[in-house]
Amino acid sequence: MTMRGLLRLILILTLAVLPAAMVAQTEPVLTNYFRVPSFFNPAAAGDTDFIRLRAGSRMQWLGIDGAPRDFIVAADTPFRLFGQRFGTGAVMLQETIGLYSTLNVSAQLAYRRKIGKKGLTLSGAVQVGYLTQSFKGSEVFIPDDDDFHESTDEAIPTSDVTGSSVDLAAGLWVTHPKFYAGLSCSHLTAPVIKMKREGSENTEEQNYEFQFSRTLYFMAGSNIPIKNTLFEVIPSLMLRSDFNRVQADVTARLRWKKFLGVGVGYRTEDAVSVLLEAEFKGITIAYSYDYATSAIMRASSGSHEVWLGYSLKLDFSEKNRNRHKSIRIM
Repeated sequence: MTMRGLLRLILILTLAVLPAAMVAQTEPVLTNYFRVPSFFNPAAAGDTDFIRLRAGSRMQWLGIDGAPRDFIVAADTPFRLFGQRFGTGAVMLQETIGLYSTLNVSAQLAYRRKIGKKGLTLSGAVQVGYLTQSFKGSEVFIPDDDDFHESTDEAIPTSDVTGSSVDLAAGLWVTHPKFYAGLSCSHLTAPVIKMKREGSENTEEQNYEFQFSRTLYFMAGSNIPIKNTLFEVIPSLMLRSDFNRVQADVTARLRWKKFLGVGVGYRTEDAVSVLLEAEFKGITIAYSYDYATSAIMRASSGSHEVWLGYSLKLDFSEKNRNRHKSIRIM
């Protein structure tokens, strides 16, 4: 067996053949994390004066069967109520990994308050979602000569199973004209989803459990104009931890006239990346490519992300109650 075939087999066995009580890394890895801060931290919803719509797709480890595929949609907007400042948003994740499929749809509500006279704004938010997990047990294949698994093992589903649960997240977010930073936690209750055969109403039928682990995020970034030029440097950082290990994403982008940008990134123990972006009249198009720094690159041609975004500023003042202004910055 070639190295490529061996890595493929290891990935499929790891993702598709697990015991009935399963605990796994359940959060998507995004090179363009800074484009959807509200996806990782609900307190970032409504942190600007714009309505923001963003959608992206990540195709990880091309060339490897069963590798992660993610599709994400996020939207948020600020609003005022009873003289107070709020933000609201919604996020959706559709992910497939091996024989697993996850759908998570969530709504967010953030409360924003200015701190002092230095331009600081602090936001706190909660997120409530509906999480659905599926496993294609009908596609499980165990070779006869497998020394580690048996086709009669009751811990391995032999038919498609699915289950759902309520999901919670919370976060804090600080913004300033020169920087932003935030701390959040997803899957606060570490929900355990009990999956059973699709369409079955038999309460005595065996359930298969999948647990989503809590994940802690810290995100920060800034815009640094280069004096006497039309360029700006945009550094950003994200740390994530499932309370067992910590992974860091570090990114540096160079943008010209808030129109064209290029960047590089590094994810610890995983990959280096290059990023391209263009913004015009409120529309953003972005692309990134990851080159794995681990042995997985022997079996893969890399990972790709494509993003599309739109930003719109609404002016509801008495003078311009019905006028809309489109902007170029997300």
